[in-house]
Amino acid sequence: MFIASLIAKPGQLDPALVENLRNALGGGTASWLSPDEAAEFPLDTLPGNLEDIRASIADMADLNLLPAANRRKKMLLADMDSTMIQQECIDELAEEAGVGAHVKDITARAMNGELDFEGALIERVALLKGLPETVIDKVVETRITLMPGGKTLLATMHGAGARCVLVSGGFTAFTSRVSALLGFDENRANTLLVENGHLTGEVGRPILGREAKVQALEEITTRLTITPEDVIAVGDGANDLGMLGRAGMGVALHAKPSVQAQSDLRVNHGDLTALLYLQGYAKADCTA
Repeated sequence: MFIASLIAKPGQLDPALVENLRNALGGGTASWLSPDEAAEFPLDTLPGNLEDIRASIADMADLNLLPAANRRKKMLLADMDSTMIQQECIDELAEEAGVGAHVKDITARAMNGELDFEGALIERVALLKGLPETVIDKVVETRITLMPGGKTLLATMHGAGARCVLVSGGFTAFTSRVSALLGFDENRANTLLVENGHLTGEVGRPILGREAKVQALEEITTRLTITPEDVIAVGDGANDLGMLGRAGMGVALHAKPSVQAQSDLRVNHGDLTALLYLQGYAKADCTA
């Protein structure tokens, strides 16, 4: 048994669209998880033309198909930049250093899988050399905003007994703050090296990239005596593909094109509460 999930921006999911898709796919009775925002219906078999159907409604809603069993996960593994927050921290630091446009271009290409992540990170961090360490606090206070739905996502999953982990190719100086704001149980990231109150232009080794995120998933699930199938992972960049593929539910959230092309579950219309709807939580079940 499978579930067909439809998620749109709040107030924009047309009941007629849900009913038409249900009829076209031969699905069961539709259930509304959030009025005019999230609905789902059961399916006995998967359609062979899923990508065509997705493309036909892409401007209206996200269509995802997932197994009906074991939907509510015991662990959330989340990327930070452009996932739990709306910015890329290194791009914001680069703006302060006067090299914003150059670094932003490298970041975009690295996140789309066009550049080696580790090499691109080393190159970008080198351009930050000499920035005062205090600029980190300034960026957090003036440039960083949380992705909508994050607090509800964590509060609801915590309420169900899940462990929430932030794992980023960014920097501990930011993950520690974002983790505290949202209530993550633990966080992992790279370390910006500082000397005499200024960034050295170096990043601590080993660098946390794609494989380290998979390693985090495996280490933490082993510690919790759960399996990767019990994990919902979310990210937007090429360095997230490993953990998205390894988790029982891997969600590409407003992701780069190459990442969406390699991800079965995609959210482009909803915010982070979409991860709750994918797990079968109704809006009434969510903790604000």
